[in-house]
Amino acid sequence: MPLRETLARVDGDLAAGRVPVARQRLRGLVSSFPYDLTLRRRLAEVYRLYGDAAEAGRWMYLEEDRNADETAAFEARYGSPGWRMKALAWRGPEAMAATSFAEKQLVAVRTACAEELGHPVDWDDPASYRDGLEEKYEAPSGPWTVGGVFAGVGCLVGALAFLAIWVNGVVALFD
Repeated sequence: MPLRETLARVDGDLAAGRVPVARQRLRGLVSSFPYDLTLRRRLAEVYRLYGDAAEAGRWMYLEEDRNADETAAFEARYGSPGWRMKALAWRGPEAMAATSFAEKQLVAVRTACAEELGHPVDWDDPASYRDGLEEKYEAPSGPWTVGGVFAGVGCLVGALAFLAIWVNGVVALFD
């Protein structure tokens, strides 16, 4: 599906309150277009709806106007440079970055990872920085957020609506 069409669907999903669907579409776009900082920014905005500062910080990490608290939350959640390399989902040389700030950030993360591991690492070769990922990453458990509660309630309402439609369909078969 073309980029423009997918972004239109993201806008429709958000307008309809389908935040998880919009998030998944944007994650797919960032994977397909890792150099597009506007997609990363939009994904950060979606994570703010959930109240997830670390993920918002993750997707704004390459932006100069990023929020310092979100950046700190990202760096705390993804504690090692190897985890940050994995989390940033970058591919290719840093020179492909849209801004000099983004390029400097990418170089800094890769350099820190290489120094920590004691050998060169490459964005396109996850095995080169896999040594830094021995400990299993576990998302920290924290207090509930308003966005998280609304997302959970939305999922529950959607599941109940689906169940009601399904039950009505089954009942109609036997009438």
